[in-house]
Amino acid sequence: MADTVLYEVSDGLATITLNRPEAMNALNIAAKVALRDAAEAAAADPAVRAVLLTSAGDRAFCVGQDLKEHVGLLLQDQESGTNATMTTVRDHYNPIVRALAGMKKPVIAAVNGVAAGAGFGFALAADYRIVADTASFNTSFAGVALTADSGMSWTLPRLIGRSRASDLLLFPRTLTAQEAYDLGIVNRLVPAADLPAEALKLARRLAEGPTLAYAALKASVAYGADHSLDEALDKEDELQTLAGASEDHTIAVRAFLSKEKPKYLGR
Repeated sequence: MADTVLYEVSDGLATITLNRPEAMNALNIAAKVALRDAAEAAAADPAVRAVLLTSAGDRAFCVGQDLKEHVGLLLQDQESGTNATMTTVRDHYNPIVRALAGMKKPVIAAVNGVAAGAGFGFALAADYRIVADTASFNTSFAGVALTADSGMSWTLPRLIGRSRASDLLLFPRTLTAQEAYDLGIVNRLVPAADLPAEALKLARRLAEGPTLAYAALKASVAYGADHSLDEALDKEDELQTLAGASEDHTIAVRAFLSKEKPKYLGR
């Protein structure tokens, strides 16, 4: 992976770190490619049982597209009569969101500072957001005459409802961490100084947990958001049958009966 994004796997936990703190972790092409490759690697690696998406520095989680690079590319497009710059949604953002949201293992986003545009979108693509009390959120897109990308048209309405999502997208403004928590965007709010340790503790707990059950929970929640009750019940039956046949379920039941802490294998 390029040094714009750091990737490390340890004891079942993949840590993906956006690493452009001098640019508030803005997404230039190198960072987008590296983040896409890291997310896809974590999704495909059977040794990875949970993912922690975090960032370097204390000012920003990710402010979205690197506009300095973006302007230069737009000028090149104008000179050549092409629109190559805007393929970044198809080539980078969509694969990143599909990997984060679709992988069969839980993803935690640790948001330490500003999360704007695609940075906000990537945080929403995670299954759980632990956020520093000094962080903030902004959809940003309409402010630069763009529409939503990075999955935000799908994730944000499902978290806070269509009306509130439309408000934040049409009238982009900075939400404090507390406001985002009150809206239901943030799962856990912690003092900024505690964020690294608390995020790592949560991520390691998930990495040591019943991976197949987490994958089933992730799939059932996504499915239930778009289907009828009867369809959701059938999906629960299907997924519970698979989870019930896992080694981890047997381990959990035996541990419960013997009053011991289960040691899951992730299968």
